[in-house]
Amino acid sequence: METIAAIATPPGAGGIGIVRLSGPQSRAILESLFRPSSASFAGFRPWTLHRGHVLDGDGQRLDDALVVFMPGPRTFTGEDVAEIHCHGGPFLVQAVLQSALRRGARPAQRGEFSRRAFCNGRMDLSQAEAVAELIAAPSREAVRLSLNRLDGLLGRRISHLRQQLEALRGQMCLAVDFPDEEVESLPPAAFAAAVRQVEDAVTLLLRGTKRARLMQQGALVVLAGPVNAGKSSLMNALLGRNRALVTDIPGTTRDFIEEGCDLDGLPVRLVDTAGLRESPEHVEELGVALSREQLDRADAIVLMLDGERLGQTGAAAATCPDPAAAEVLAHAGRCPLLVVWNKVDCCDPAIFPPRWAAGHVAVRLCARSGEGLEELTRQLRDLLLHDAEALPPEDGLAPNARQALALERALDELRRLRQDIETGCPYDCCSVRLDTATAHLDEVTGSNSPDEVLNAVFEHFCIGK
Repeated sequence: METIAAIATPPGAGGIGIVRLSGPQSRAILESLFRPSSASFAGFRPWTLHRGHVLDGDGQRLDDALVVFMPGPRTFTGEDVAEIHCHGGPFLVQAVLQSALRRGARPAQRGEFSRRAFCNGRMDLSQAEAVAELIAAPSREAVRLSLNRLDGLLGRRISHLRQQLEALRGQMCLAVDFPDEEVESLPPAAFAAAVRQVEDAVTLLLRGTKRARLMQQGALVVLAGPVNAGKSSLMNALLGRNRALVTDIPGTTRDFIEEGCDLDGLPVRLVDTAGLRESPEHVEELGVALSREQLDRADAIVLMLDGERLGQTGAAAATCPDPAAAEVLAHAGRCPLLVVWNKVDCCDPAIFPPRWAAGHVAVRLCARSGEGLEELTRQLRDLLLHDAEALPPEDGLAPNARQALALERALDELRRLRQDIETGCPYDCCSVRLDTATAHLDEVTGSNSPDEVLNAVFEHFCIGK
């Protein structure tokens, strides 16, 4: 394979910049562009930093640097790897890269270092994906989930499930090849039970998919309700700064505002929407239409109620007295909904939660003073992670979207396989579904992934990784 080179540190100025090489010519290229500072230097000692000068393409001194040579196969890529740690000015780092390229390396493509690690058996595809997700992790929990997959936890779990299916295949072959012989084969009831066991394990893995998406991409939380209920005030309180304009004039928010924040380790995208009401103004009408679109996209909805306007009678009513709030409640079946009684400094309801909101999680709040904000944050986080938190804490497995799709296809085949067994389908026909389910499990770790799939995975990586 060719020797590749790339800058492994982010763009821009920094204290240190790293240029990484991988391939059979890594050592030779490093020797040609490096001049040691020590007179006793006797060659590169593996895994040891050496100080010296890096030379440019014309052999002129370029920078004072530290270099290290790491022989394969015990490296990230499984090949010989060299790194040059120079000063982090953009020109210097680029000049060091150009020096390596002029000596025989070629520029690395996106994700090529990780792809070589995968091709050389240093990691499976789920681990390679975890590398990119770890770099992009927006929260501590996302880091933990990515590290679990990088350590091979998901790959080992898939390998164990695959072994179970292979054992079933072997026993099924006995029944097909020696139908009249007295050899031990799996009875249909035991066969179906074994398939069900693998089904349950795949289902448990899929339960972590929502958690992975929320932790990696963030949850979309829409603040909705009637005009002047305090949606913008709540957004400012959660952000800790004045982002949304707050006035006493109803309909101040005409367009939705989206900002990111952190709910105790959970990344969230807050959306402040225009109050829902019928308006003769065309601009406000457009804003209300956008608010309704955001409700359809939400992972969770915070229904803001104007406690001062509703008063005690609004909380005691059997049906929701506010048409805007009633409209938001209609979305409660599609995603989690948190009812917030705002302005408790003006009216603290004697009946809470409101009778018409029974069954929904509800909190009291004064958005302007921050009273009740901590409780709101806790309840909102619990709502978003309700399904994901049901996972055993020691499990820590959260497949990404590509892996989840492969697991869903495997699960579908396993369910159909069990149904075929229970209806008396011949074992030789059942073998087709067993093979298909196994192939879908292999897609998770990349054991049988075509180049198109690998290209789609690695093209989203940064060039230096």
